[in-house]
Amino acid sequence: MEFLKEIVNVIFSIFNAMSFYLLLGFLFAGILHVLVPQQLFSKYLSKNNWVSVLYATLFGIPLPLCSCGVIPTAMALYKEGASKGSVISFLIATPQTGIDSIIATYSLLGLPFAIIRPVAAFFTSIFAGLVTNVFTSKEENVKVTAQKNTEEQKLSFGQKIKRVFQYGYVEMMEDIGKMLLFGLMIAGLIAYFVPDNFFTIFKGNTLLTMLLILVVAIPMYVCATGSIPIAIALMMKGMSPGTALVLLMAGPAANIASMMVIGKVLGKKTFIIYLITLVIGAIGCGLIMDNFLPASWFDVSNFGMAAHNHHGGFYYFKVVCSFILFALLANSILFKKHREEAEVMENNGNKIAFKINGMTCNHCKANATKAISNLKSVKEVTVNLSEGVAYVDGNPTDEEVKSAVEAIGFTFGGRV
Repeated sequence: MEFLKEIVNVIFSIFNAMSFYLLLGFLFAGILHVLVPQQLFSKYLSKNNWVSVLYATLFGIPLPLCSCGVIPTAMALYKEGASKGSVISFLIATPQTGIDSIIATYSLLGLPFAIIRPVAAFFTSIFAGLVTNVFTSKEENVKVTAQKNTEEQKLSFGQKIKRVFQYGYVEMMEDIGKMLLFGLMIAGLIAYFVPDNFFTIFKGNTLLTMLLILVVAIPMYVCATGSIPIAIALMMKGMSPGTALVLLMAGPAANIASMMVIGKVLGKKTFIIYLITLVIGAIGCGLIMDNFLPASWFDVSNFGMAAHNHHGGFYYFKVVCSFILFALLANSILFKKHREEAEVMENNGNKIAFKINGMTCNHCKANATKAISNLKSVKEVTVNLSEGVAYVDGNPTDEEVKSAVEAIGFTFGGRV
């Protein structure tokens, strides 16, 4: 039982170091989501030039979208007329960063890493988008089709404040809560089972280490915030900061599900460009970090001692933040199904039920709701994320619903 105690201590130390910054990051994420008009994204991303790539990257870096939520959002942008280059830039920039993960990176890895991470995402995304534009310049963009106006009524100031907290501390936590806890558990297991200075067996061959990390990170499903504890745990075992950056870039930006959707919707050529540019960008940024930046900027050797320092008022403040964050995570995970069932019971009535496969977060839910709502034969839609079912008020055909959801990367499962 001694090893379990040590693993729990490591998990608590990392969680305690992140809690205040995560709470702050979730708040900023809610503010960003509520106050920034979503229509801005599609408006500036339609041109097949470097400007649309730049806008897509700048829009994507601060957005609080996880690695699963970015897929339907990007596919929806593509359907609304965004160029393939801007879509690829958005797909690479967005899941790597987010205001919440930038703040969380600062909490564990320090200010230099927190700055370098979005900078690396920026240049990699620009590179990927420009290369995509060059190789797809002769392809026509998807034509923007007329859609029904589904904008919500303007919220009052009080309603906006409520919506900020609802999105930041409920919906965002539902989306990344499990992945965050998974990352913490993996970090605890690494800290206990992986020998100290494990990465010295590669004898300074950081390129080989990066390639091995890519083999694991690219198919792995992990969010930008959940990957941080894993990165610091590996760095404490001797992994170079540049290799940690490769993990933090490739892990959130690619996974099996996202790669399949990109290949299906954007085409095999675009998918290959996306994967190659992501790998080149991640390795290039990692090598620059290891060879041209001071190693002292990324020293984590004192993290364990600092995390176990139980003195000072700020430590107890962080403990309080940890309990608050844990309670919010428990609420988002344990009561999510109950909230969705209540919503469906309230709005279901005699609606038609359609099975939608591939939805994994609230952004997926929002995009599926929007796609089906835009059908002329639909009056209202309620989506149950846990069941993967859309309850539709209207008389759409199966083919209409199938076409709407598959256009943004989901799979149609027929009527329930």
